[in-house]
Amino acid sequence: MLVILYIFLFYRGLGIVSAGSLLVAGAITYTSFLLLGKTIGFTLTLAGIAGAIVSIGITADSFIVYFERVRDEVREGRSLRSAVETGWVRARRTILVADFVSIIAAVLLYFFAVGGVRGFAFTLGLTTFVDLFVVFFFTKPLVSLLARTSFYSRGGALSGFSAKSLGIVTGKDVA
Repeated sequence: MLVILYIFLFYRGLGIVSAGSLLVAGAITYTSFLLLGKTIGFTLTLAGIAGAIVSIGITADSFIVYFERVRDEVREGRSLRSAVETGWVRARRTILVADFVSIIAAVLLYFFAVGGVRGFAFTLGLTTFVDLFVVFFFTKPLVSLLARTSFYSRGGALSGFSAKSLGIVTGKDVA
């Protein structure tokens, strides 16, 4: 809830995307835990819960990378629709690299650790894959759809794309 609150305060209207994406990721993760519990006897331990909590940060990081790239593109003068697509192309690689680093760390931890640390590693790896799925198949398409609405493309104060929230200095601010 604190992550969602922060995202709403900082990104305003884009917080809707973040909250929705976190809810989708949470639902997929919970369903995965249930299915893995039935099929392979997966049990969520305290270490596994820690891995799931860390994954909230990993998932939020993916949104932040994408949103900041879109905002950079808008600052450079692109329309919001164009910025969403160009920003995605530029943010996608960063998101993939960051998530693969987490996956590599999870795999190494899983194979070289024992006990609870393996549960942490397994949960971290699983939830990082969930993050990749959500950011590619939910977050990005949703941002593309929202960029077509007048609420976001106008750049109003609550959209997260106002001149003030983007840090754009206007002629009035210079004097």
